[in-house]
Amino acid sequence: MTQKLALFDLDHTLLSGDSDVLWCEFLMQQGVLDRAEFEPRNADMARRYADASVSVQDFCDFYVGTLAGRSPAQWQPLCDRFLNEVVAPRIPVSAHALVDEHRQQGHTLVLTTATNRVITGMTAKFLGFENLIATEVALEGGVCSGRTSGTLNMREGKLTRLRDWLGEQNLPAALLAQATLYSDSSNDLPLLGAVGEPVVVDPDARLLAHARTAGWKVLNLAR
Repeated sequence: MTQKLALFDLDHTLLSGDSDVLWCEFLMQQGVLDRAEFEPRNADMARRYADASVSVQDFCDFYVGTLAGRSPAQWQPLCDRFLNEVVAPRIPVSAHALVDEHRQQGHTLVLTTATNRVITGMTAKFLGFENLIATEVALEGGVCSGRTSGTLNMREGKLTRLRDWLGEQNLPAALLAQATLYSDSSNDLPLLGAVGEPVVVDPDARLLAHARTAGWKVLNLAR
């Protein structure tokens, strides 16, 4: 049997919401971030991401910066609560069913997200993904520095990171041309254009227009 890749974006695709935005709201609720100072910045960043006007580096640095000063282990209790209280309730049955459909067909499942690994690792496990490609967090002395590491997993970086991952797994690059990718965002156009079966899920306006022109499948999940 020929190996098949099933690739999934996370935010606004499987998750009804954005992990980074929800994480910041969660931290404000816990008093870790000051709401008066951070809430307007968080809303502005979410808007700039939605209209694709923010640079990849600025976007990733902004959200990874919320982790500065603690180790991943020190963040773990809050990450557990974030998953259980915020993320899991926002993943609809239809999203679980979509992932399970590919799992039952024996496809290799990959969750690929611009959000950093510290706050998406638990989500990947919850959804049953063995493979997670995410923005990486730089550590200094085991503590999150507030900076990113390596190629950022966003826009063209998603395609680069997936190609790198295929090489690390000793998988042929040709699998990309046979892969299915589910995404909601025009930020994922580089990767959507590289796979054999792009599927846009509850897409933003720019992506919907592109999908209609390209003849890509459009999927709306019950949420």
